[in-house]
Amino acid sequence: MDGEARAPRHIVFIPDGLRRWAKKNNKGFRESYDAGIRKSGDIVKWLSEVKGVEVVSFWAFSTENFNRSDEEKGILFSLFNEFLTKGMDEYTKQNDERKKKAKINFFGSFERFPQGIQDEIRKVMELTKGNGPYTVNFLMGYGGRQEILDAVNRIIKDGITSVDEKTFSSYLYTAGLPDPDLIVRTSGEKRLSGLMPWQSVYSEFHFIDKLWPELEEKDVMEAIQEYSKRERRFGKK
Repeated sequence: MDGEARAPRHIVFIPDGLRRWAKKNNKGFRESYDAGIRKSGDIVKWLSEVKGVEVVSFWAFSTENFNRSDEEKGILFSLFNEFLTKGMDEYTKQNDERKKKAKINFFGSFERFPQGIQDEIRKVMELTKGNGPYTVNFLMGYGGRQEILDAVNRIIKDGITSVDEKTFSSYLYTAGLPDPDLIVRTSGEKRLSGLMPWQSVYSEFHFIDKLWPELEEKDVMEAIQEYSKRERRFGKK
């Protein structure tokens, strides 16, 4: 990518197409989801070299995904636990400079996951909370409507009777993060499916026909190049 191009500060990915990739390549669910997790790792590496990108987020598991079969959820939960455990092991082996580069956050309804996954999530966030300049977020058990309902209920619980945009944003899962500048979805679907309805009002969208595991570095860089050419007016003109 052209080093002078304007890069999005916060990029969010909707990694769609894992089931179709499995069917297309005669693979099982576990293989497809494992490929999906590894693709997220690739993207973090690619974007760590792009000047201006500070936050990268992945929608890893939606609230609707809890309605999938017990077998499929079991595979997913096993992979999440493996990903978290191995990630922690690799992290402890890195030198101090690499450790300090990325803060890792998780957002969503964690209480619906097995206790072991909840514990690992908290460990990762605690261990990396002082890191920077990059932030990597995973939306786990996330639904946009649920996020808004949770925010409203927390506001009511705190006895707040008058709310402005700043206050409301501070009660969302993503409190403290910049709103997404660019949202990228794979598999050719052209919708957000409930992703960050409050935060995405001025986001730019980029849709890619490739299935998530097929995504290449050039596809991501093309999305950023296209973003850099757009004029973002935020309703001002």
